Amino acid sequence: MKKPLRPKFWDLPLDQLTRPEWEALCDGCGKCCLNKLEDEETGQVVFTRLACRLLDGETCQCSQYDIRLSLVPDCIVFTPENIETSRYFMPSSCAYRLRYEGKALPDWHPLISGDAERIHREGRSVQGWTIPEYEVPEEDWEDHLIDEDH
Repeated sequence: MKKPLRPKFWDLPLDQLTRPEWEALCDGCGKCCLNKLEDEETGQVVFTRLACRLLDGETCQCSQYDIRLSLVPDCIVFTPENIETSRYFMPSSCAYRLRYEGKALPDWHPLISGDAERIHREGRSVQGWTIPEYEVPEEDWEDHLIDEDH
C-alpha cells in the first residue's frame, strides 16, 4: 500500500522529502525536457523549443520515465543532492528550484491549486508547442531559441 503524502510537504526542506513527495513536487510543465544550449564562455543557459525524444508533447510527461536513463544517458535526474549544481538547467518557475531558493510555490502549481490541468490551460507548460529534437539537426538548434517563460 502506498504511504500517503504528508500535508503541505512542499514547505519542508528538500532533503526532508520522501521519494514520493519529491516526485509529487514536479508541476508537470515539461520544461526540464527541453534541450538547452549553454554558452561556454558565460555559462548562460538558453532554452529551445526542441524536446527530448521521450517527451510526450501533449501530456508533458516522459513517455519512458522508468527507463529514461537507459534510453537517454545524459538525462539529468534532479535530486536533493544535485539540485545546487543542476538548478541552472531548470526553468525559474520549477518547483524544485523555487523550493531550493526558499521561495513558495506559485498559486497555479497543482499542489496549491489542486488542479493538475491548470498549468496547461494557463500556457505554463510545453503542451502543444515543442518540436522533437530528432527533427532538427543539432547545428540548427540555435534557430529554435525561446524565452524560458515562453
